[in-house]
Amino acid sequence: MKREIPLLIVGITGVIMFIQYFIPMEPQGVVNGTFMNTLSRELYVRLQDWVIIIGILALPLGIWSLVKSNIQKLSGPKDERFYSAVLLFGFAIMIVTGLKHKNIEAGSYHMLIFNTVLVPIQATLFSLLAFFIASAAYRAFRARTVLATLLLVTAFLVMFRFIPLGPISTVNQTIVAWILSVPNMAAKRAIGIGLTLGGVATAIKIILGIERTYMGHD
Repeated sequence: MKREIPLLIVGITGVIMFIQYFIPMEPQGVVNGTFMNTLSRELYVRLQDWVIIIGILALPLGIWSLVKSNIQKLSGPKDERFYSAVLLFGFAIMIVTGLKHKNIEAGSYHMLIFNTVLVPIQATLFSLLAFFIASAAYRAFRARTVLATLLLVTAFLVMFRFIPLGPISTVNQTIVAWILSVPNMAAKRAIGIGLTLGGVATAIKIILGIERTYMGHD
């Protein structure tokens, strides 16, 4: 029963959410809708509320897992102790400063730590990411084949649109606009369709009980 009941709940909920998309929903406040329209809307609203509730309940579990794993690392290898200690210290400081001020204002210690520690760290990580992207682009865009050459030329055209080059900029912007609106858009739509079909296939496998990784099984 430990396996059958969760599978049954997931299957029934998945079928209900699938069917309700094919039943028109009356806007909230409309009282002259049919029974099925009202039922579809109520089911959708109630299930969405449950999703929010479950997400809120999952947050403490995630926090507990994070804290527990880092406490265990304090007694592990020396390389991991320092980072775990910093994480736990920062976690405790943010909780204490957040609880001290009911209304988080710009001049509070909570926002001061956020703006002087977290924001610079984020800026540093994104700055390093730019160099990693440039390094990866240099290795990937070597003109060894026709496709690599085409990719290299397209990348240069897209990057040069931000550089003022006089009359050349106007021509370049026209070419880049066509690249972004025609071949790039076609590729984005193809990727989107593939992701959607993959999501539908995964949802069907979960509803039918074929995919059970969410239960901790392979």
